[in-house]
Amino acid sequence: MNKAKSSSKYGKEPSDWRGETLARVRALIQQADPEVVEEVKWRKPSNGMAGVPVWSYDGIICTGETYKAAMKLTFAKGAALADPRKLFNSSLEGNTRRAIDLHEGEALNEAAFVALVRAAVALNGNSKS
Repeated sequence: MNKAKSSSKYGKEPSDWRGETLARVRALIQQADPEVVEEVKWRKPSNGMAGVPVWSYDGIICTGETYKAAMKLTFAKGAALADPRKLFNSSLEGNTRRAIDLHEGEALNEAAFVALVRAAVALNGNSKS
């Protein structure tokens, strides 16, 4: 088996810490709100046709991109979300998105992440016209 990627129902995913982190994030998002839908979008040769997981509820909540040295969770409306635990550590200069970059060995504050996902779901629900 190729050490770099493994297959799941979501497509090819890294079989190292990034894949483990992605699986944990996926579980936390479902814990936050079981009605959140996950799709894989933007399959292209530069990402090995694996695509990017995208979680939505009345619009995109966040995406989960894996890179060689990091996993990036980008919240589509992150700038509008309260982040009292300071999870956002990337893409801070924009007016809309915010991201959480995770590196090997770093722990994610799971309770704060679940709260952030719930806030994003609520924000999307409140944005419907």
